[in-house]
This record gives sequence, structure tokens and C-alpha cells, in this order.
Amino acid sequence: MNWNRWNRWSRKLHRWGAVVTAIPLLLVIVSGLLLQVKKQVTWVQPPTKKGGGEAAAVTWDQVLEIARQQPEAEIKSWDDVDRLDVRPGKSLIKVQAKNRWELQIDWNSGQLLSSNYRRSDWIESLHDGTFFGDFGKLYVFLPNGIILLGLWFTGAYLWYLPVGVKRNKKKKMARSASKPSID
Repeated sequence: MNWNRWNRWSRKLHRWGAVVTAIPLLLVIVSGLLLQVKKQVTWVQPPTKKGGGEAAAVTWDQVLEIARQQPEAEIKSWDDVDRLDVRPGKSLIKVQAKNRWELQIDWNSGQLLSSNYRRSDWIESLHDGTFFGDFGKLYVFLPNGIILLGLWFTGAYLWYLPVGVKRNKKKKMARSASKPSID
């Protein structure tokens, strides 16, 4: 194997890979950082409240009616609801509207505990590339991940290169020092 060619190829791949992946990588890093703190930063995701009581006293029809009364959620029927998150241990029902508005309802009393915009799902879609559709996910973010893997390997190699050179020099010096001189 021609090590000089491998060294040049590694440096070129590392340099150009860094340029190609710069913007998608920045997006992945920033969105990943926001997702890491989503439970601590209320701007990203509303804190989960806790309802009172233990028994589920509110019916599904009542949940829909409570959701309809919140204009910012824009819920008129179950078709406008993206998901329900039922937490019996906290006597809580989270209703997430398709417009990303989240309502937290006490499952026992029917009281609205929280009404906030939830950004964490949108940030997650930026993080994994689904925000940009299948094209962005498969033809931008997937190749970006493959290039980043290549950058990792070439970076590890380029980091090891001077260490290996120093190690080889020490071995050569030790060998030459241990050889008896012929005088």
C-alpha cells in the first residue's frame, strides 16, 4: 500500500468532507443540543403538569370539548388532533394539535392545566432531516452521515499519523542504539 497516496487522499477527503457537511452538521448539532435540554427549557417543550386524583373521570368527548374551547389549538374535531399522550400515573392527558399546540388536561377534573406551543417535535424533524421531506432525509442527511463517518475515520488516522511517526522513530533509535558498533 502506498502510504503517501493514502495520506494525501485522507487529507483531501477530510478537507472537502468538512466543507460539504458544514451546514447540515451545524443544523444537527444545534437541534441536538436543544433536544438534550428539552425537559429543562420550556421554550422547546412545555413542562409536564400533574393532575389531581387517581380515577379517570373525564370522558373522551369531554376531552375533545375542552380542546375545542382553546382557540390557539385550532381543534374542531378529532381530525385536528395529532396525538394523545395519556399518563394515568399523573392523572393527565396531553392533547397535541396538528398545529403543534399542546394542551394538558387533568384527567380527573377536566381542568386545563397548560396550553403551550410545543417546538420539540419540529426541532426533532430538523435534527433527523424529515422536515425537508424524503429528498432531504435520504439525499442530504443520509450522505451527510456517511461523509461524517468517513471524516471520523480519516480524522482518527490523521491524528494517529504523527503519533505513529514518533513511535517508529523511537523504535529505530532504540534499535540503532542497541546494535554494537563495529570499530
